[in-house]
Amino acid sequence: MTLPSPSFLESSTSLTSDDILVVGLTTSDTGPAVHAPGLPAETVAALTALAQAIDADGSPDSHSRQGPPAGLEVRSVVFTGLGDDALTVDRLREAAGYAALQMTKASRVVFALAESGDELRGVVEGALLGSHRVSKTGKPAEDPAPSVAFLGSLDDADTTRALVAAEAVWRVRDLVTMPPNLLNPVSFVEHVTALATGSSLTIEVMDEKKLLAEGMGGITAVGKGSHNPPRLMILRHQPASPTRHVALVGKGITFDSGGLSLKAPNAMVGMKYDMTGAAVMAAATLAASALGSTTSITTYLCLAENMPSGSASRPNDVITIKGGKTVEILNTDAEGRLVMADGLALASELAPDLIIDIATLTGAARIALGERYAGLMGTPEGVAELEEAAARVGEKVWGMPLPAELRSLLSSDVADIANAKPGEVLGGMLLAGVFLKDFVGEGIPWAHLDIAGPAHNSSSAFGYTPKGASGALTRTVLDVVMS
Repeated sequence: MTLPSPSFLESSTSLTSDDILVVGLTTSDTGPAVHAPGLPAETVAALTALAQAIDADGSPDSHSRQGPPAGLEVRSVVFTGLGDDALTVDRLREAAGYAALQMTKASRVVFALAESGDELRGVVEGALLGSHRVSKTGKPAEDPAPSVAFLGSLDDADTTRALVAAEAVWRVRDLVTMPPNLLNPVSFVEHVTALATGSSLTIEVMDEKKLLAEGMGGITAVGKGSHNPPRLMILRHQPASPTRHVALVGKGITFDSGGLSLKAPNAMVGMKYDMTGAAVMAAATLAASALGSTTSITTYLCLAENMPSGSASRPNDVITIKGGKTVEILNTDAEGRLVMADGLALASELAPDLIIDIATLTGAARIALGERYAGLMGTPEGVAELEEAAARVGEKVWGMPLPAELRSLLSSDVADIANAKPGEVLGGMLLAGVFLKDFVGEGIPWAHLDIAGPAHNSSSAFGYTPKGASGALTRTVLDVVMS
């Protein structure tokens, strides 16, 4: 699908009989009321009367579609729930997105939810995020995205920012949705290289021979069990006068069988999502380049396929991570932290102003935080910056500790650290973060995002998030490198 380009209408007189009009619906003790800036007062009153007559639901993540009241020349009207709280940019973004998710077989959808400023930018962004559709593999989209228009006006810079941010999320969803027989470490590199054509980015790719020669023991160990060889893809955005340097590290396990520590069949379904971290970092870097970020960005995409075979890594193998630290592998299904260790160690060599890593790292994160919150760990400076960015763009993170006492669980008699504590079921998300901390350079601000929950929405759609691949935290990372 192609991202629709938004247009802006000066007044409601530009509406046509083919349009679907989206208006907000708030709830109160006196019943539902329409929120539709840009529409005449008499039209808002008629729409409110219609909403009350059909007892429309104004709660968040609700919608109803009706024929228009007399005097309003549109095809139909969609009421999208705004709830009973104060209207915020986040609420408007989610309401616009939820309405867009419901649209099928529409030529143009017009949103009357905000007229200008941050509120309208949020509405535009939400509508674009909700317009994404997943196509069946090898087939064209069944319903192309309708064009989108908005009552109000937005300056070009804000419009571009909303478009580029939404496009980044679309790219993550499209990459993550690809089946693993089509997306492997080599083809992932090809896809991202194609997306980067014409951009400011420079690209370096380490193949399996160079990974081995350069001491990338984690990526090598995880990828050597598959006939699809591993890759480390490095993207660099270098502005003329950078304001600071941020390194991004993304986990890119294109399929995770668990290796010799084989997953159960049911647990293996959905493991094509294990490359979401790399997709997020690639998309955020591409978006930052398109927007002309003044931040220097070095992005490491740690790509491997974790498969069992005669050449696969074994429990009790000892490997050497970039920089010389040794790891005893006690669970080959704790592979994400191994590839990320190489990426973090390599990023640390640059002594950047901030390192952010993102990974679908632990099932424990889903158990602890569900599917809407990402676990956030790291140094105080790194955590604070990510929390602020997530709040600005309306994404959900939850700060978690990195308890020093957990480090002893990863002690090894034959290596500097073990990658897991077999049989230990407590604090799995935290233990993975503690492991990663060992590979971050001393004194470097660092933030680790475990997105095992929000990367994939297994339930019904909410806000601008569809069922399936979400693209969550892409906009948060983009906000950081644009700030």
